[in-house]
Amino acid sequence: MIKFSMGDKALDPRNLKDAVMASVLESIRNQIREKVGNIRDPDTGEFPTIVIRGNSLDDLKIQVEGSPALVALVNARLGLESAGELGATPESQPHVFISYTSEDIDIAQRVAEALQGAGIEVWWDKWCISSGDSLRQKIDEGIGGCTHFLVLLTPRSINKPWVNQEMDAGLIRKLNDQCRFLPVRHELPPSELPPLLSGIASASVATDADVAQLINDIYALTRKPPRGPAPPVVQNSKASQTVYSAAANAIARYFVERSENGLFGDPICEVDELVKEVGLSVEDTEDAIHELSGFLRLSTGHVLVEGALFAEFDRYWKPWNTADDALRLAADILSDPKFPDPCEEIAQLYQWEPRRLNSTAYYLLERSLIVDYQGIGTAPWAVFRIVGNQNMRRFVKSRQ
Repeated sequence: MIKFSMGDKALDPRNLKDAVMASVLESIRNQIREKVGNIRDPDTGEFPTIVIRGNSLDDLKIQVEGSPALVALVNARLGLESAGELGATPESQPHVFISYTSEDIDIAQRVAEALQGAGIEVWWDKWCISSGDSLRQKIDEGIGGCTHFLVLLTPRSINKPWVNQEMDAGLIRKLNDQCRFLPVRHELPPSELPPLLSGIASASVATDADVAQLINDIYALTRKPPRGPAPPVVQNSKASQTVYSAAANAIARYFVERSENGLFGDPICEVDELVKEVGLSVEDTEDAIHELSGFLRLSTGHVLVEGALFAEFDRYWKPWNTADDALRLAADILSDPKFPDPCEEIAQLYQWEPRRLNSTAYYLLERSLIVDYQGIGTAPWAVFRIVGNQNMRRFVKSRQ
């Protein structure tokens, strides 16, 4: 039997595509944690806490936690705008950065001129870099200020180191929800895209009609009618307490209140069943599930809840605050060398039910503060044991 591996991990040849994607995503997560996690506030000594959610490149999201000063420092180090500054950029005034190889200058110019002529501000090196300018500085400014990162993928550009370096920067901004990432193909079939981009819809610009559609996509034009107001039962939900929509809150609350132990897939429900339970339309339910990507997973018509949802939303509809519980548990683990690590013993010590401890365990796992002891047969617990690591020490120190 032929064996496949990536790094030190063996891959199942029966499900090679998913295994490769999972390995790629894990590599991205590790690179982000290494790059961001090493940044430290020189005044307070605080390190950031990084949360990465999502099961595919298309819905991967990064969240940096810490003091406002530390978050601002992280953004500055990475050359990114703050979330507030990004939000002030109107979607009706897109700024597009075009990444390409000089061998494709003709098609790049055609796309750039079409976008600029349609009222879209375009950063293209032939227009934006003058004699004597710093090449690196100008490109950093272009990528840092774009709302849309457009990379022109052709048989000539796909393996160019410079194009790939710019794509890395564009993907980091996408993961921070600071721009849209637009892979645009020319003379390149979708089958030849690298695995990292295979999960993102890639437009072709073979004809003028294709370019016109690209312009519509940038402006987010759609033939779908505007979504109507949610039912009163949803509007009256505790929407003001979260940063999510009323529809997303209704679905999150459903899973928080219906879960027995707060585990992955607890409960599992069909989409049609969820529509009836929360009183939303099918379209509003699907939009809310998309909004909650990273917390929910769709599989063959069923909605599976991730443990991360309980870690994030329990505080709104349960009599505990998971963030406070996690800090208490982490501090106790660090201060007491004899602190128990089996979940059952920790639950007995705190007088917590599995539902509450599991929410705390997922909170710590998302932030890579404990060793990952997830596995089959752990129920009713999320993990076999709760054992801290070096990240936990920095987490507790930063919050005390």
